Amino acid sequence: MKIHKVGLRFAGVSSLVLLASSFANAADPATAKKDMTMSDMDHSSMDMSDMDHSKMDMSGMDMSDMDHSKMDMSGMGMSDMDHSKMDMSGMDMSDMDHSKMDMSGMDMSDMDHSGMDMSDMDHSGMDMSGMDHGSMDMSGMQGGKAPADARSPDYSNGVPYGRYGQPMMMGDMPLWGVSVDDLGYQFDDDQINYEVSAWYGLDERRLSLRSEGSVQTKDEKDIDSLTSLSYWKPLSIFWNGEAGVAYDTKNDKPAIMAGIVGTMPYFIETDARAYLYTDGQVRLDLGAEYEWRLSQHWVVIPEVGLSAFSKDDTDNHITKGFNELETEVRLTYETLGRQLAPYVGVSYETALGSARDQRRQENESVDSSSLTAGVKFWF
Repeated sequence: MKIHKVGLRFAGVSSLVLLASSFANAADPATAKKDMTMSDMDHSSMDMSDMDHSKMDMSGMDMSDMDHSKMDMSGMGMSDMDHSKMDMSGMDMSDMDHSKMDMSGMDMSDMDHSGMDMSDMDHSGMDMSGMDHGSMDMSGMQGGKAPADARSPDYSNGVPYGRYGQPMMMGDMPLWGVSVDDLGYQFDDDQINYEVSAWYGLDERRLSLRSEGSVQTKDEKDIDSLTSLSYWKPLSIFWNGEAGVAYDTKNDKPAIMAGIVGTMPYFIETDARAYLYTDGQVRLDLGAEYEWRLSQHWVVIPEVGLSAFSKDDTDNHITKGFNELETEVRLTYETLGRQLAPYVGVSYETALGSARDQRRQENESVDSSSLTAGVKFWF
């Protein structure tokens, strides 16, 4: 009988101990969070705007089977929530379905997500069209100073170039070119007209040599040419400037030259050059041409030129003002990669102003026209 009573007492004490431990486990948050499951929880009416998440430890929570498809978070105010101390490192969200979550009304402008790891979450179907990102601070994402091991500006990465020195980039290499814009024969005037230019240098500065004129094929075979050597430099996107020296065989005088060459609206190639001779004479040449492309090879080129002088020069048949107008229309055929273009055309020249009277007094023609044929090329 005594042994039986002792056994009953022991059994009663053991039951009390087990009951107390179960209550203790229920009260312990560390134990409770391990058994929490949110798969059947209804979050539709939850208001977490005033909740303090700073000390929440969610590292052991498993949300992989949670169904968020019917969660309406449009009225949730999270602007004042502090997530900076939330430990979500152990949260498994890889299998969470966010495709039907409506977060259009959520305000997360003041939320700090710097420590959240969502690398495995699938956000492909999330609708965030109504979210306000105006106050999000992304200053640390880009910009700032380059790291210490960034590539060096000259692409050497600290490796010396050797005995040959730093290699030269293609844009820094001096180049050259030759362009023959006109080399043709005028049948009625029995003369050869030419216009040749050559240059050497870079895209931002060049040394340019230019010569234009005519050679008589009969009688005295006179040569009238104007040759200039100038420094060429771009002034803007469509305009280039020139400055240098020149020599005119017709006047037999040197001159200082300055000009501007470029493209006007509607792709009209324009050039204007002024020459100051040693005797004080000033010459102004104006020219314009347009390429009317009929096909990939056939091109019609109308061209016009004007010349004017600042004072009379009877020895060289020059009068003050505009002296001469020259026009020409050429039909060209571009071939060999458009580097060679033979042409046929018609030219017309006429005297202007006082030069007309002077030519009549000297029994010279005032107007003249001629068929022309020639070639233009560049290399």
